Amino acid sequence: MKEEIKKLIPAPVLPVARDTLDAIKRVKQIPDAYFHSWRAQSRKELLQFKNIHTGKRCFILGNGPSLKDTDLKKLKNEFTFGMNRIYLAFQDMGFKTSYYVSVNDLVIEQCAADIQNLDIPRFVSWRAGRNWLTKEEQLYFLYTTYTEPKFAKNICNRLWESATVTYVALQLAYYMGFEEAILIGVDHNFETKGKANTTVVSQGDDPNHFHPGYFGKGFRWQLPDLEKSEVGYRMARKVFEEDGRKVLDATVNGKLTIFDKVDYNSLF
Repeated sequence: MKEEIKKLIPAPVLPVARDTLDAIKRVKQIPDAYFHSWRAQSRKELLQFKNIHTGKRCFILGNGPSLKDTDLKKLKNEFTFGMNRIYLAFQDMGFKTSYYVSVNDLVIEQCAADIQNLDIPRFVSWRAGRNWLTKEEQLYFLYTTYTEPKFAKNICNRLWESATVTYVALQLAYYMGFEEAILIGVDHNFETKGKANTTVVSQGDDPNHFHPGYFGKGFRWQLPDLEKSEVGYRMARKVFEEDGRKVLDATVNGKLTIFDKVDYNSLF
């Protein structure tokens, strides 16, 4: 029945309807997003990160297959942001990332125990985190949304996700004062094809990430929305450059064309 209804509705109407519904849900979430005890505490704690790394550089680690072709050991003494299931690479890396970020509902739900047990500063979406995680030291809840594009200069308030956790990490990096944010492992290309944002269940090894078990058999995940991600990336580039800062892309053979490319090995 749902499919028949979709066929009767003009294609452009569907995204608008979805965004409107998301906006309504967001309005209902606002009181808790600002005043729930866990969020209120997080908002106070997040202030400690304001310009904490002014003038420094950081590396934001995507989780694409190219990460396997990147010598991550060179990052041991760098400031790093890891995202979603990056911890699967920690043993091979020989160190943990400086920070951890996750905002995807399905990732947080299915990996809650792993996230809870990480002993590094973690930034997670309030929307899902409140249901699967428990507030503790070094666990900070962010108010992130799907709709109303923006680049948040203040992470204590609302952040837009732009369909990728990488964009959230860029907002965090900006807030912390990093002068240079360098992307690696952001392949911006998926072997698994299909309609953006559709929830699927993996049937075997994961070909889209650096580890076959990243979204392994039985894992529920959403197909990427690369176009929406690019909207956010363009916003990030503009904000960084207006402030005399920059975002660089050192991903090995990455398909993203928004940021200036740089050879990874030349950075050391």
